[in-house]
Amino acid sequence: MPFIDYNHKPIVKIWDGIYGTLAHSGTSTFGRFTIDNGTSLPEHSHVHEQWCHVLEGELEFDIAGEKKILTAGMSAFIPSWAPHSAKALTECKVLDCFTPVRQDFIELEKQQTGI
Repeated sequence: MPFIDYNHKPIVKIWDGIYGTLAHSGTSTFGRFTIDNGTSLPEHSHVHEQWCHVLEGELEFDIAGEKKILTAGMSAFIPSWAPHSAKALTECKVLDCFTPVRQDFIELEKQQTGI
């Protein structure tokens, strides 16, 4: 599995207004997501370290009380267990990488696509 074609993978709904395609290795989950304009992701935390890289759009992030509007070419790093939230100020395209693997996303993928 050294190469992934996200253009031919099934789309998975992660939350209302957040959907995309996923790939998993033994240690990481990688997602290419669309976040609809106006979508708010409420504050939460998880064991996973997360990188979120914005390809298109404007995404307001709050990580442990520090706020920043990210635009194309910018990334956010969310440490393990750090409380964070986000709001799409426009439609956004992002790449997310999680370590360790998101077992909850694997289960969503199985439920929604049968894969």
